[in-house]
Formats: sequence, C-alpha cells, structure tokens
Amino acid sequence: MPHPVRQRILITGASSGLGEGMARRFAAMGRDLALAARRTDRLDALRQELLTAHPGIRVETAGMDVDDPDSVATVVPELVARLGGLDRFVVNAGIGKGASVGTGKAEANRAVLHTNVLGAHAQCEAAMEVFRAQGAGHLVLISSVASVRGMRETRTAYGASKAAVNSLAEGIRCDVWGSGIAVTTILPGYIATDINVGRRGPFTVDLDTGVDALTAAVEREPVRAYVPAWPWRPIAGLLRVLPLSVVRRLT
Repeated sequence: MPHPVRQRILITGASSGLGEGMARRFAAMGRDLALAARRTDRLDALRQELLTAHPGIRVETAGMDVDDPDSVATVVPELVARLGGLDRFVVNAGIGKGASVGTGKAEANRAVLHTNVLGAHAQCEAAMEVFRAQGAGHLVLISSVASVRGMRETRTAYGASKAAVNSLAEGIRCDVWGSGIAVTTILPGYIATDINVGRRGPFTVDLDTGVDALTAAVEREPVRAYVPAWPWRPIAGLLRVLPLSVVRRLT
C-alpha cells in the first residue's frame, strides 16, 4: 500500500549537514518546508536558495534551540501554523562532540547527552501533540549506527544518546500503534558531515550519497532503516553479535 505524500515537512537542524541536505532533496520533490535551527543566517540563505530553485514551494524558517524546551514548544506550533499544517516532522538536530569518559571532558559528553536526548524528546513532544490532534503524521528520528553497541572514545556519549533516541522512537511507535501516525527511526552510518569529524570510520560516504539514501529511506516510511543500506545493515547485524574486543577495533 503506497504511503501518502507528506507535503508539509518540518526539519530541525536544517542549517547544515544532513538537515540542509534533506531540505534540498525535499524541495526538489516540490514539498513545502519548515526549517528550524539556531543559525538563522544560514537558514535564511538556504530559504532563498530553495525558493529560487523551486519557486512553487513554500519555505518557512525560524530560530530554535532544542536545548530549550520552551523554545521548541513555542516555535514548532508557530512554524506549523505558518506552513498551514504538518505531515512529517524530522527530528534531526543534534551534536557530535565528546571524548572518552573520565578524561576531563565531562562537560562535552554531558552536552551531547543533553542535546541529543532531551532535545529529541522536546521535539517529539511538540511534533506528537500536532499529530495526535490531527490523527495523522510521520515522525522521523535520526539516530546512528553508533547506537547499536557501546563504542569507545568520541562515540561513547554519542552512541549512548542515540540508543536513547531509538528507545524513545520505539516507545512512541508502540503508543500509537494502529493509528494514522507513523514513526520511523533512521540509523545513518558514517556520512561525511561537520558533526562527525573525529567519529568517521571505514565505509564513510560523501554527503550527497548519504543524503540521497537518507531521503529515499524516509520516503519509504519503514519502522527502521540503516543508510546507506549497504554496507550498514549487515555491519549493524555484525556489531550486535561480535565480541566487544572486536567491536572496539572496528569502530
């Protein structure tokens, strides 16, 4: 059964990386966009670019800090009203800094956990309030292959934060099972973005390749997808069963 066209899409963390890339792909499909991020100058430049390239679409932008739940709770409904409704919400905003636990970088690790877990939660609360009211919608959470197993060094807090995102997504999916609300968890592998400098590993793909795979996966609306599917689906399967002594060498 084909999925409905999700015409009105809100993307957070849209000023760079995967969020910016998704905005370009969905704009090319003729979708109407609401773009949120902290760096409003970059959002405004992206809006102009998208409207010039695709004059038939609508693009709304707003500054939003996912670390501030009041900001999220205020900005999301405002953006939805300006867009004229909401069909898909992409929980994408996040950070990727961090270091081995116990090496004096506790503040950086705490920031990763705070933004990626509590920030994702704030976004889900705002998105699901809209979707529950209308009885339909597509919630997309951007996780990571780093969430599959505990990983070392710069990926320890990051992987833990994304494992929490996986659980949050599954809990919401369980809660709205059988309703008109779909929930998708996307687990990208190593895609070359600014956020993952220091966390890239083997099989890193360029941003365009990664965003193409990501957008295609979102459009399919699966429960869960690894992107790009090759090699990350089989690698994720291996990561689950390999001894930790092997996992630490691979990651």
